Amino acid sequence: MKSHTALASVTLAVLSISAFPAAAGKISGNEFNPAISLILDGRYTDIDNSELELPGFQLGGEAGLPDNGFSTGHNELSISANIDDKFYGSMTSAIVYEEGETEIELEEAYIETLKLGSGFTIKGGRFLSSVGYLNSIHDHAHDFADRPLVYDALFGGHLVDTGVQVRWIAPTDLYLNFGAEVTSGSEFPGGENEGGNKGLAFFIKTGGDINISSSWQLGASYYQSEFDVREAGGHHHGGEEAGADNELLNGDVDVAGLDLVYKWAPNGNSKRINFKLQAEYFVKNEKGSAEFSEDAGMAEANYDGEQAGYYIQGVYQFMPAWRVGLRYDQLSADNTITDFVDGGIDEDEFLEESGLGVEGDDPTKSSLMVDYIPSHFSRIRMQYSKLDGGHSDTNDMIILQYTMSLGSHGAHTF
Repeated sequence: MKSHTALASVTLAVLSISAFPAAAGKISGNEFNPAISLILDGRYTDIDNSELELPGFQLGGEAGLPDNGFSTGHNELSISANIDDKFYGSMTSAIVYEEGETEIELEEAYIETLKLGSGFTIKGGRFLSSVGYLNSIHDHAHDFADRPLVYDALFGGHLVDTGVQVRWIAPTDLYLNFGAEVTSGSEFPGGENEGGNKGLAFFIKTGGDINISSSWQLGASYYQSEFDVREAGGHHHGGEEAGADNELLNGDVDVAGLDLVYKWAPNGNSKRINFKLQAEYFVKNEKGSAEFSEDAGMAEANYDGEQAGYYIQGVYQFMPAWRVGLRYDQLSADNTITDFVDGGIDEDEFLEESGLGVEGDDPTKSSLMVDYIPSHFSRIRMQYSKLDGGHSDTNDMIILQYTMSLGSHGAHTF
């Protein structure tokens, strides 16, 4: 969606709703009173190589590394409100400026039930999946300037899709949250499918207090989908910009994960000093018919892959408004290629260009960040990362970033 037109349309629609009153000729204070939030993200990046290549991983979605120099990052416009006493609605759009063009991308647009009773909640529309811990949290609320490697490699950034989610919170002293999602399955790591309903996810989260100063949450989740065509994308050199087609046909994928969060603050008061430990581990199994073509050459093979990844991070607020954090990421891949067909591209080139070859070491990444957060509405961050993509060269990256929130500010996730 190219934006000047789209942004004007959104603005006109908002103004039109405000300008035309109800039938009675007067707008009351509650008829149109949404919470509106605008997140501003600006950054400067110094990076050796802006191309993300991970041996054994066919990248898709928004997976990639930032470009060198100054840029606007992931700016977000969110509008939300209680529709009535039965439903809540929310929409979030990302406003991104890349390669001289402004684009508006729909991130979330859903309704959610209120007061359904018995601990049940139903959500319908486009939403970030509750698979994992970090997936359902927007980028601007993350503790680091970029996502963990495992999210880029396995989910293409975030697992987001259109469908229905049902959650149930058990009436127990120990926190128990069960959920299931049925979605189109058309978003990475899924792909185009005839029924438009192949995505299926389950999750469970539990947690509680250890004592007055510390608490924990543990989660387990599972996602699966079947697809007719999945196009690889991301920033891999075998993408569309290189004049190549890189597809997985008649495939299926499933991902299982565990997540853990531990929080500590003296006597439960996190205003001055606090610590947060966070870790997630995912395993993905996928298979299908892999095809790669470039110019007049092509190659295809049966593909069966198993990939895994994890990250662990700790963030310590050592005084009011100041935090320091350390994160370590690691990936591994074990792919099997059979029935290779050479149509002008040999097997070595096919494995490299398709992203399915696993030669090299396991990709790893280490990140150190310091940020200054004077309020819930502003953050200034500096981060250094060293990425070893499994090849001989490492990639050093420094990010200076600000994120500013204008308007309403939602509640923090545990």
